[in-house]
Amino acid sequence: MNHPVVRDTALFILRAILGVVFIAHGWRNVFGVGMVGDNSTIVEFARVGYPNPSVFAWTVSVLFMFCGAMLIAGVLTTAAAGVLFVIAAAMLYFQFSHHGFYVSDGGMEYILVLMASLLMIVVFGAGRASLDRALARFA
Repeated sequence: MNHPVVRDTALFILRAILGVVFIAHGWRNVFGVGMVGDNSTIVEFARVGYPNPSVFAWTVSVLFMFCGAMLIAGVLTTAAAGVLFVIAAAMLYFQFSHHGFYVSDGGMEYILVLMASLLMIVVFGAGRASLDRALARFA
């Protein structure tokens, strides 16, 4: 089905769901269980082998929230999805690829679904239901 309304609606739903997922993960790391502030996220990042885990934990947590909000609003959507894709690729390499495929074993199943979803936004853009599209009219 190659109808623009269907495509744009699907892109909006995908952006909104991904945005909520990334905001929730970033929020939890900063303000909830496994807080960066109480060092548990930093300790986990060090355990799995991230370089400079303190900086990486804070950077990832803030970028998850910021880029997640950008996805929902549809602002600089392709860039936000690209940043999240690169972070997810690093997480796949350092954390998830060593545990097999299934998420129940700590594997890469979930992160691969996130990466494929982010790639769809990088390739197809935000769609018409976005601030990117609205702002392009004034440029």
